[in-house]
Amino acid sequence: MWQADGWKDYRLIDSGGGEKLEYWGDQLLRRPDPQAIWTQKSNTSKWNTPDAFYHRSKSGGGSWEIKNKEMPDRWCINYGELVFNIKPMGFKHTGLFPEQAVNWDWFSALIRNAKRPVRVLNLFAYTGGATVAALAAGAEVVHVDASKGMVSWAKENVVSSGLADRNVRYIVDDVKKFVAREIRRGREYDAVIMDPPSYGRGPSGELWKIEDELYPLVCDCVKLLSDKPLFFLINAYTTGLSATIIKNSLELALVGKKGGSVTADEIGLPMEEKDGMVLPCGISCRWESDEN
Repeated sequence: MWQADGWKDYRLIDSGGGEKLEYWGDQLLRRPDPQAIWTQKSNTSKWNTPDAFYHRSKSGGGSWEIKNKEMPDRWCINYGELVFNIKPMGFKHTGLFPEQAVNWDWFSALIRNAKRPVRVLNLFAYTGGATVAALAAGAEVVHVDASKGMVSWAKENVVSSGLADRNVRYIVDDVKKFVAREIRRGREYDAVIMDPPSYGRGPSGELWKIEDELYPLVCDCVKLLSDKPLFFLINAYTTGLSATIIKNSLELALVGKKGGSVTADEIGLPMEEKDGMVLPCGISCRWESDEN
């Protein structure tokens, strides 16, 4: 498993009973996590005194209970030189997936070591964690997401990280349509990052179902790669898709055309109160060029 163990401003204290307990900076949040099927409450006082507690509804969804009335509506946390704006929002999210730091470290090293301009296409780019990391490493980034609100949030993260002068384009669009247009335009990228949802709709109601749409999209993205591509990263949180399924898809679509090698594994966060144990947080699949 690839572990995001370089955090200082984020800490996973404990998990269990379908929940997790985390420090986001100084704020202690208690949120649902269906992967945590074991026993919780190794430290009862912390479980009982979060600053905010997300209660899941039996009918679906849920809501935040703010227990600390002095908790700010939003705040920032750092990952090294990267700065992210955090805000408890609907469906338990905070605007950042901290486990992705293990991938930021991986591709940032590749970008820095390339010693050449690197153009990155970030698809389903959300609030721009990967965009910020790639910009900080020196890449040019095209950031694509169907949600105008998430793209605005990404811009805030870029500005907060002191990267507003870097070369970045923000696109609010359906990912499949944007990629198809880029193919027609003859555009090229040295790297692709994608974090596709299990199910969703684009800005004009375009349907996305990962089991049906992922492989054709990967094949289209391969058409956008330059003559000297650097990396290709796919993240997946869909329970029904294993690391091997994603790995097979990327190998079939890419290795025969560009060479290189593919690795895939779970990504996770270490738990402070369960020494040596890691909370799994999805899977990642990485392709690297033979020249890296």
